Amino acid sequence: MYGTSKSRLVDIAFLQLSIIILSVAGVLSKKASTLDFLSVEFIAYYSLTIFIMSVYAILWQQIIKKFELSVAYANKGTIIIWTFIWAVLFFQETITLNNILGAVLVIAGIVMVFKDAK
Repeated sequence: MYGTSKSRLVDIAFLQLSIIILSVAGVLSKKASTLDFLSVEFIAYYSLTIFIMSVYAILWQQIIKKFELSVAYANKGTIIIWTFIWAVLFFQETITLNNILGAVLVIAGIVMVFKDAK
């Protein structure tokens, strides 16, 4: 199921890129939630969110061809890192120690799933 280690790294990078794309949809959704309902700006952000989610759905179909579903799905947990980054950069939110500890646990779980994948 898995090719050479170079192609495997490319597949993992593709998986992570798709997760970054998914996280951008979350940023756009949050931005839309701050706007007046059905305003031009709201509709623009909402439409862009739907477009990005559509792109992600297509990418996800390609990802599950390359990874076992349990491995691919477990990696969606890395979205928490991107969420933290976007929260700080775009919304000036604060990351707490509990947030960081939770993220470390999620990443540790993902590493364990990846190590068991053959």
